[in-house]
Amino acid sequence: MLLGLTLVAAPALTASAAPARAQESPRAAVIAPPQDDWLHANGNQIVDGAGKPVRLTGVNWFGFNTSERVFHGLWTANLETVTRQMAQRGINIVRVPISTQLLLEWQAGNLSPATGINTAANPELSGMSTLQIFDYWLDLCAQYGLKVMLDVHSAEADNAGHVYPVWWKGSITPEKFYQAWEWVTARYKGNDTVVAMDVKNEPHGKFDESPRAKWDGSTDTDNFKNTCQTAGQRILAINPRVLILCEGIETYPKDGTSWGSTDPKAFYSDWWGGNLRGAKDHPVDLGAHQSQLVYSPHDYGPLVYQQPWFEGDWNRETLERDVWDPNWLYLHKENTAPLLIGEWGGYLDGGPNEKWMTALRGLIEDEGLSHSFWCLNPNSGDTGGLLNSDWTTWDEKKYAFLKPVLWQQQGKFVSLDHQVPLGGEGSTTGISLSEATGQSPGPDTEPPTAPTGLSATSTTNRVTLNWHPATDNARVTGYDVYRDGTKIAGSVTGTTYTDRDLAADTAYRYTVKARDAAGNVSPASVPLTVTTQEPGVPSGDLTVLYRSNDDTTRDNALRPHLRVVNSGDRTVDLRNVTVRYWFTRDGEAPVNAWCDFATVGCANVKLSVKSLSEQLDGADSYLEVSFTGGSLEPGASTGDVQLRASKTDWSNFDETDDYSHGPSGDYADAPRIPAYVSGGLAWGNEPR
Repeated sequence: MLLGLTLVAAPALTASAAPARAQESPRAAVIAPPQDDWLHANGNQIVDGAGKPVRLTGVNWFGFNTSERVFHGLWTANLETVTRQMAQRGINIVRVPISTQLLLEWQAGNLSPATGINTAANPELSGMSTLQIFDYWLDLCAQYGLKVMLDVHSAEADNAGHVYPVWWKGSITPEKFYQAWEWVTARYKGNDTVVAMDVKNEPHGKFDESPRAKWDGSTDTDNFKNTCQTAGQRILAINPRVLILCEGIETYPKDGTSWGSTDPKAFYSDWWGGNLRGAKDHPVDLGAHQSQLVYSPHDYGPLVYQQPWFEGDWNRETLERDVWDPNWLYLHKENTAPLLIGEWGGYLDGGPNEKWMTALRGLIEDEGLSHSFWCLNPNSGDTGGLLNSDWTTWDEKKYAFLKPVLWQQQGKFVSLDHQVPLGGEGSTTGISLSEATGQSPGPDTEPPTAPTGLSATSTTNRVTLNWHPATDNARVTGYDVYRDGTKIAGSVTGTTYTDRDLAADTAYRYTVKARDAAGNVSPASVPLTVTTQEPGVPSGDLTVLYRSNDDTTRDNALRPHLRVVNSGDRTVDLRNVTVRYWFTRDGEAPVNAWCDFATVGCANVKLSVKSLSEQLDGADSYLEVSFTGGSLEPGASTGDVQLRASKTDWSNFDETDDYSHGPSGDYADAPRIPAYVSGGLAWGNEPR
């Protein structure tokens, strides 16, 4: 899409919009469900292995396509929490933008640890590479009944990479583009969590631009029809069961006009990726696997760009007649192939943009279209997202707008997984595809696999365990946790457990087993021995992240930026929290401090500067930060607290020897900025 950072998420459909067969009562004629969740096309519908119509109604979550090379928001949000919330709220597929560059790096084994991860909020991701995080997330998706669509969003790992119009750039050649798709397809060909491949995001370019994407019957490098067809055939040669999504382009010549014309009036224009007029004369040909083809246009409103069709008196009827029908809706109406609107969304402005969103939502509902909404991320500049800027709360107004076109049946959201209800085992908001379509599973005698990746963090009296989800032929319903051979917890529904009230400085041996719906129990995980910390070590209920907003260590201001994270498992009252930034005054003048910005509001931040009676290592003073109210749920963060301090005579500091000072750059754990709860040390260490 045309954002500063872009990805669109697709809304799911309501019961009223679902096809008749998908609305059958579970008491209808019962057949055995497919053993896997692969999908294919039948006319203009997407169906499961038993031919039952399904609806893909999802969202976009970007970050793997950017320079960060991992989902955005993990600097604050917990990966499992967000994934579970998406599923519980009815999103049944996530479109994941990624770059060809990152796929090739993964293929080459360039797997350095991911950066920009808040390991206090995501302790299970500590030390993981971006590929390991992606694989871990796929396991979470399987646990919560979510499916995944991969989208090559750009050639290079670049936050603005989608702006480049074609699928090759620099060292990323067309052949490397194909090879990257082949590698990722082979890696996940046995994993029916990854059910769809969107060949390339928004190929575009006007007729007279170079490079630009065109659509015709040639084998030219810039012909996206041939590129999508070639990539699709090479992908399907490896996994013939995955869906292939082909987007449109931007411009297409009118009848009697060639691509060599210099007349701008001789071309039809649409959104990037939205012009599929060429598919009428030059359809994508996937050969023996044509039933895996889905066309995927993008569509946006006037806040993204004031297109000509938003001028004057316009409405849904004019949009359908003048824009949607001729560019892509004809493919659905003529029963040529299914459509999945890969990106749509934006701000609810109470004006023209909301008018367009309402019109397109009505079309999606009336025609029963699949879609992925743009987007989950709040940092998509011209659309915003489903999450608020704190990355932990939802924009409830926007979610309420999307909810009617999330696939529902009798008040429950429908998963694309035949066994796992959307939201996971015990979900109160979702059902499985088998439940929705009246397909009955046979007896289950196969146990789950053993949980893997058992890891832990500890305090003086508590151990928090994390593990990777087990897999099962039906579904995992919970986990049993053992300490020193004795079961201490059963039916744990997540992949984390905290063992409390332990002795300090003591070793404990843990294992975990998985259990499925039929009562089958897995082998035990590899044992893990954990030693609780010695008395006097901070409790770990808080973590402070820090970055300096100043590359200069000798000027008249200190500029620390802080975030306080609840890294414990209980809610923390911010009124009981204080944080101390230790420094040397380098003179006798008093020091004043200001809050320049705070996510929680500077009015809720109290600052005081205190001088010490004796010099400590790197400190004769500290800036104390406290809060007037609010609370932090487990894993939650205050967000940015941007501070500034200067002396009353405006003389310079020398920060090179300051105890708490660190370099500028990304946020990182700051053990030299201690935090306290009700006066007790909860994070870090004071200077000596």
